[in-house]
Amino acid sequence: MKYALGSGQMKAIDRYTIETIGIPSCVLMEKAAMAVVRHTKELCSGKDRILAVCGYGNNGGDGIAAARILHMEGYSVAVYMAGDKNKATKETKQQLKIARKLGIPMIRKVKWEEYTIIIDAVFGIGLTRMVTGEFRKLIESINQAGKKVVSVDVPSGVCADDGKILGIAVNADITVTFGYQKTGCLLFPGSEAAGKVYVEDIGFANGGLSEPPTRFYFDESPAELLPVRKKNSNKGTYGRVLIIAGSKNMSGAAYFAATAAYRMGSGLVRILTANENREILQRQIPEAVLTTYETLEDGISPQDAESIKEAVAWASVIVLGPGLGMSAMSARIVNYVICECKVPLVIDADGLNIISRLVTEKVPKEEGVEGRIRYIAELLPAGTILTPHKKELSVLTGIPLADLVGCLIDSSAPCTYNNELIYVKKDVRTIVSFGNSDYINVTGNDGMATAGSGDVLAGMIAGMLAQGEIPKMAAMTGCYLHGMAGNAAAQKKGPRSMLASDILEAIPEVLCRQ
Repeated sequence: MKYALGSGQMKAIDRYTIETIGIPSCVLMEKAAMAVVRHTKELCSGKDRILAVCGYGNNGGDGIAAARILHMEGYSVAVYMAGDKNKATKETKQQLKIARKLGIPMIRKVKWEEYTIIIDAVFGIGLTRMVTGEFRKLIESINQAGKKVVSVDVPSGVCADDGKILGIAVNADITVTFGYQKTGCLLFPGSEAAGKVYVEDIGFANGGLSEPPTRFYFDESPAELLPVRKKNSNKGTYGRVLIIAGSKNMSGAAYFAATAAYRMGSGLVRILTANENREILQRQIPEAVLTTYETLEDGISPQDAESIKEAVAWASVIVLGPGLGMSAMSARIVNYVICECKVPLVIDADGLNIISRLVTEKVPKEEGVEGRIRYIAELLPAGTILTPHKKELSVLTGIPLADLVGCLIDSSAPCTYNNELIYVKKDVRTIVSFGNSDYINVTGNDGMATAGSGDVLAGMIAGMLAQGEIPKMAAMTGCYLHGMAGNAAAQKKGPRSMLASDILEAIPEVLCRQ
């Protein structure tokens, strides 16, 4: 597990290292510059010409120092300074003084065709305003030059706190960031601008934060995240997963979720679905136990009601909702499960849509978003995992889609935090929120934007729960491994041609990696 920090947290750590511990800022700058140089040289050949485009803040000082080290090692380097020289920091003034004494060219007008590599050190993590005027033109020129770009700490124009593009941003090939990963380099669109990110230790001291970091991500091998298997075990050891999914002639969701749960290592999987799906599911996944019910418009037969009750009582984990439909019968099943469930519960797709409809009926409009969130918390069992994509999250919480970008990572957003519930907010970067923490998932690709992918994820999370994983860890690990399986599938089929079944087929490959 690794932490991702925002600008305020990094400034606090920097200040603590310098003022409390006593490590001079020039030492930190020198180590930062050395890290930039190391990665810049990986892009270099003997004939490259390097231009460091620097601002007058400390980020610019890092860039000038990197240019100086490269110059002293024999590389062809020049420096272009952007901005108001009267705003130069003490450290940057010193770096400029050294660079001039060494004879490093300080150019006034850039001829972009003369350079093959650009070091972007215009803005650092402190940028909060929109990029306009001459700075905007400069970044446009960098992007249009078509050169290899190394950004220092964050690409200039990316907000380090949330990944937003502040008007325009440098499109880097690589970003060398210091101490900790920056949240803005994990979240889109900032992560796209950052390219490949290298996190380098430059000697920051531990301390300085008023509260522990609350945003983190995984960078582990699958073997480190999986529950330990016991040699002395049987199918009952690894849990009983009930998949309540599918509706009349809609069997795919049930198949994907059930197969994913099995692939993750569940001992027993049972599917509760409409009777019309029995034959196809028996052919597709004969390993699963099937319990079916007649699709009725006016309710559930006494016999089917008893079967549903027995299936819910049997389970040690329940997945509720994929492909279930929005019928009155589906609503009755959902209501029964959330009232009677005593085991870990994953709610997806139509399960969420039915709950959204119930919330709208029960919560007066004047109570707004907070009223909806409070009702959901009271309605669902503690530890329930909800897996909405953005539109489902908007309908569920009442937060407009346009406002959801901030809510996906905003600690104060009511949809994010309830100590009893876990939200798996599916997007280009899926975020798992619980308590006061956010896990940012860094695996996956655009090929996973395909029907059935979410059903696979729900089943994978259930598979982790079935083996005894606590809900928040099951949600995080499920997302991480789901994305890894998606990446493996994309390597074989290509993102454009991927199907959910390709993700399923890749799960064993991913789980076998050490």
